[in-house]
Amino acid sequence: MVTEASFAQMVLNASFVVQLIILLLVVISLLSWTAIFKKRLTLRRARRAADAFEDEFWSGTDLRALYNRVRRNEDQLSGLEAIFLAGFQEFIRQRQRGVSDPEQIAGGAQRAMRAALAREAEELDVHLPMLATVGSTSPYIGLFGTVWGIMSAFRALSGAHTATLTQVAPGIAEALITTALGLIAAIPAVIAYNRASSDVERLLARYEMFSDEFINILQRQSQRLQHQAHPASAPAEGVS
Repeated sequence: MVTEASFAQMVLNASFVVQLIILLLVVISLLSWTAIFKKRLTLRRARRAADAFEDEFWSGTDLRALYNRVRRNEDQLSGLEAIFLAGFQEFIRQRQRGVSDPEQIAGGAQRAMRAALAREAEELDVHLPMLATVGSTSPYIGLFGTVWGIMSAFRALSGAHTATLTQVAPGIAEALITTALGLIAAIPAVIAYNRASSDVERLLARYEMFSDEFINILQRQSQRLQHQAHPASAPAEGVS
């Protein structure tokens, strides 16, 4: 109770500039924690969605049936579903145009999936720049408030004939509040940024691995369709 009262008293007795900086740091901290919780929820949902889709994809389900199921929710897709849809749509489009070269078909599907992957990376990076900015600038904002507060404290003592520690200490303590609040805002933001960045990198690597594996599947399917259309050109042992 005494500590809380003295802290509140120091804030109330601080100069207007220091109070403004304290308010700014409190708002920044609240925004940072909101971004942290949103980021954690977003990444958790993305991992669960990736797990569910990969389980379905590698269970041996028919690709056309999976494509029809995914396409029904096209406006709400994200993650692996969006990448799969982009690749398989391009595969179908190439086949409808009469393209039979497996390399050309696979190349078109790969470019479509790369574009979808770039969009997913952009979505996953949301809030990360904000956390990085909070982590890097909050200590400096707090330091500015501290310097300003100390300047104000010494300016108030300039007219006194003698200055004792008892006179100087309260003003310095008030000024140091902004440094403490700057660190309180910055430290969680830095920790959350590093963890979220690592999670995003792992998730994107997982998306890229799926894209490569799916391209190989589409290429083999294109080769099989080409051999069915031109059986005379098929090798004796066939294509697995």
